[in-house]
Amino acid sequence: MNLAPRTAVSHHTGRPTGIDKVGVAGPVEIREPGSKRDGVGSGLVGDVIGDHRHHGGSDQAVYAYARESLSWWEQRLERELPDGHFGENLTTHGVDVDGALIGERWQIEVVLQVTAPRIPCATFRAHMGRVGWLKEFVAAARPGAYLRVVTGGMVRAGDQVQLVGRPRHGVSIALVFRALSNERELLPALLDAGPDLPEDIRHLAARAAASRSAPDR
Repeated sequence: MNLAPRTAVSHHTGRPTGIDKVGVAGPVEIREPGSKRDGVGSGLVGDVIGDHRHHGGSDQAVYAYARESLSWWEQRLERELPDGHFGENLTTHGVDVDGALIGERWQIEVVLQVTAPRIPCATFRAHMGRVGWLKEFVAAARPGAYLRVVTGGMVRAGDQVQLVGRPRHGVSIALVFRALSNERELLPALLDAGPDLPEDIRHLAARAAASRSAPDR
């Protein structure tokens, strides 16, 4: 579990960034962070959110990334990627993070609910220092998942992740990521996730559905 940021200044924004996490054994408190505008940013006490306009808040309280995907990237990039290198708060083992359904719930010592994929930003590109990184990340469709906090508490490295609730729809993190990136025709299908889908994504999907159903003039 990777909870402690190495705070630096983003070369892109000039603001502090906590994208480079280092592992800690815990315990670390996870709590509801509130809104992006008025809240505390991250769902983890001690974490740093540099760009409160685009990151943090209730729907992005915790970011999880699979160790299996990091290992896949290590082979592709031919470099070591320690846990936390993608900025994730939780590095999971044996969890299908990208196949997780919007709204499903994970229980550790806390209860978290899957909300949306990570959309790569300029800070991430600068952190990786690789030409064409954003396009490469999008093409791989291994975004990791944001989660909201249903029940807060303390977590520690080595805690087991248990699936305690899974909706019946098929809207996965990977599907949402594809729809938001380079397969916009998939946007209307995201509405199947209902209110568990973050409001901004739900509105985008609804506009796409309305545009598709509108009669030609």
